[in-house]
Amino acid sequence: MKTHDKSAREPLLRIVKRESMPIWKSMLIRVIAVLAGILICALLSVLVLDNVDFLKFIKTLFSGAFGTERNIWKLGKNAAVLLCISLAVTPAFRMKFWNIGAEGQTLIGALASVAVAYYLGGKLPTPVLLALMLLASVLAGAIWGGIPAIFKAKWKTNETLFTLMMNYVATGIVAYCLAIWCPSNGSVLPRLAYGHLPVIIHEYFLLIAVTLILTAVVFVYLYYTKQGYEISVVGESENTARYVGISVGKVVFRTMLVSGAICGLAGFLIVGALDHSITTTSVGGMGFTAIMVSWLAKFNPLVMMGTSLFVTFLQQGAAEIGSAVDPSFPNIIVGIVLFFIIGCEFFIGYKIKFREKARKGGSAS
Repeated sequence: MKTHDKSAREPLLRIVKRESMPIWKSMLIRVIAVLAGILICALLSVLVLDNVDFLKFIKTLFSGAFGTERNIWKLGKNAAVLLCISLAVTPAFRMKFWNIGAEGQTLIGALASVAVAYYLGGKLPTPVLLALMLLASVLAGAIWGGIPAIFKAKWKTNETLFTLMMNYVATGIVAYCLAIWCPSNGSVLPRLAYGHLPVIIHEYFLLIAVTLILTAVVFVYLYYTKQGYEISVVGESENTARYVGISVGKVVFRTMLVSGAICGLAGFLIVGALDHSITTTSVGGMGFTAIMVSWLAKFNPLVMMGTSLFVTFLQQGAAEIGSAVDPSFPNIIVGIVLFFIIGCEFFIGYKIKFREKARKGGSAS
């Protein structure tokens, strides 16, 4: 009976995990991916838009983000809010608790802040009012984040679906409250006259400063505290965590309280420093974009400052380019660039290995 050589049964190609790659090489791959994505976007813009060439595309992309002082402050503001929400989801992600509910947790925190300003505005001194708004936002966000953690810890529910569905519940609650507060105004809440954060240097400066301080705090919390260590251990292996005496359920619940509380803080900043009102779209999808920002930074808060700024730069610059066409065009540009970045991560972590030719004299009896 003839037996076939094992190499004949091997697939033509297979994916093999890389053992390691030099940092300079991985960074070079990422830079090439970004440049390739921008090149494809430029070609697409030339084909779709009138009077746009490659150089004009690049110039408009940068001028939309850095062209004026107002654009620079706007870039810092949008990046700060995105960074704040990204910091919120990071502790849970490091624990491999896939919190997809940052959108709802931020929105419910913003709603709590607006409710305090709506009912108590003008009745309390501004510092006291702001303190109560902050407290209400943080508590509301923490509660909204703690609910799926309880179900996960006790009944092993799927946290991805649970947190995702709670986004829609939060949106429904906001819509209900707006219908009560503004029954004759089309459920549109006018700008509140109270609960505004003080303006220091610039209207966005305090927002940016608070977010940068929060970044340092979260970095220290994750890398230099016992709770941060427990989060990492639970993320690596729940069985190992239990073996060394860590209560997995307690860590999950505590971490989601932290994540929800930071989302609540983001909601407070959106209300107190920016909108001074609320709609069902106040967060604007940043809760989902934050997932990408956190992942691109490998869940490192310091690196996240760069990734949030980069994503915001793409969004703002693309909005300038696509202002004359369909509003979804900027999202297409951002999506293409991010697709290239995500794709390059595959080649950084894995390599494609082709089938080797059978050696001469191989066994074939």
